[in-house]
Amino acid sequence: MSESVGQTQQGNEPAWFSEAIAEHPEVSSIEVDGVAINCLSWGTPSAKPDVVLLHGGAAHARWWEHIAPLLALDRRVIAFDLSGHGDSERRPSYDLNQWAAEALAVAGLSSEPKPILIGHSLGGVVALQAAIAAGGDLGGIVIVDSPVLSRTPEENAAAERRAFGPPRVYPTAEELIARFRPIPDQDSIDYIREHVASVSVREYDGGWGWKFDPMIFAHAPQLPKLGPLATRSAYIRGERGIVSPDGVREIVAGLGGQTALIEIPDAGHAIMLDQPVALVTGLRAILAEWDLGH
Repeated sequence: MSESVGQTQQGNEPAWFSEAIAEHPEVSSIEVDGVAINCLSWGTPSAKPDVVLLHGGAAHARWWEHIAPLLALDRRVIAFDLSGHGDSERRPSYDLNQWAAEALAVAGLSSEPKPILIGHSLGGVVALQAAIAAGGDLGGIVIVDSPVLSRTPEENAAAERRAFGPPRVYPTAEELIARFRPIPDQDSIDYIREHVASVSVREYDGGWGWKFDPMIFAHAPQLPKLGPLATRSAYIRGERGIVSPDGVREIVAGLGGQTALIEIPDAGHAIMLDQPVALVTGLRAILAEWDLGH
């Protein structure tokens, strides 16, 4: 089984994007409950806390590939593939607690200063569950356009049989890449969509398929039990994302009312696909405030 196809051809993308994806991360893996978890890291450990990036359902660590280097200027940033996703190994079954355990294992709770988790969509739900399990052993969590109180859009699409059905293989990588669409569908920047699509496929026996296990959607939806957290928290909402302003207020209230809130204008659910610079700006602002101890 080969690795993903690779990078998009350069030409129409801006310098910041080309430079970011040219910063090849260090690749490693750790074993969590008998399964190898694939990790990518940028930057070097410093006096500032490590940041761990969690992807959404059916996505993978390389969705963050153009974002992570821009956060790693003064700290180490790690993105990893949840089991059943990307280049991590698969499990017989999946659940929220297991994925949270993987996040905490990657974060390495013995490290100082305490690491920060940033999770998009399903990754935000996993980050929240990890924070509940870890108590005060995390430096903070940032939830990015995650429903938290309801199923993720990927779980809805699978339950309604609109996507993520029985695995299929296609004769060529190009044919499969052309079918790439975020869920829910949204506007995205062409060069980012093309790059993410190109690193989301791999060769199987008989053809090309996506880099996730369809069984990740076989479990009943699991939702964290909201309550005040023992760590700092922030929520980043896309203006055109999947959570309404009232929904975000309900989430913030459920977490004790102390969660910082940032809204990214004109952003869909997958903010890294349509408003990546604004997303980096929002994340940098949160990290800078937390670095000052606020």
